[in-house]
Amino acid sequence: MTILWTIIIGFVVGLIARAVIPGRDPAGFIITTILGIAGALIGSVIGRVLGFYGEGEAAGLIMSVIGAVLLLVGYRYLSPTTSTSRP
Repeated sequence: MTILWTIIIGFVVGLIARAVIPGRDPAGFIITTILGIAGALIGSVIGRVLGFYGEGEAAGLIMSVIGAVLLLVGYRYLSPTTSTSRP
């Protein structure tokens, strides 16, 4: 049951992060869920470094969303852009 909750919370966090950073992003369910789960992991690490969480504590919703937003911004910054207009 823990894995199911991780997927559900990851999807919700990914949706919130994509709503915070609007734009054209054709990511589907799986990419959004992975974004949310990875964002929660990054949020946990950031929270531990800042002293918000102890060892073994999970990140809260806000830190998870912050981590997911950082991932999304990094992804959009590093991803190649394509031009839609052709000569």
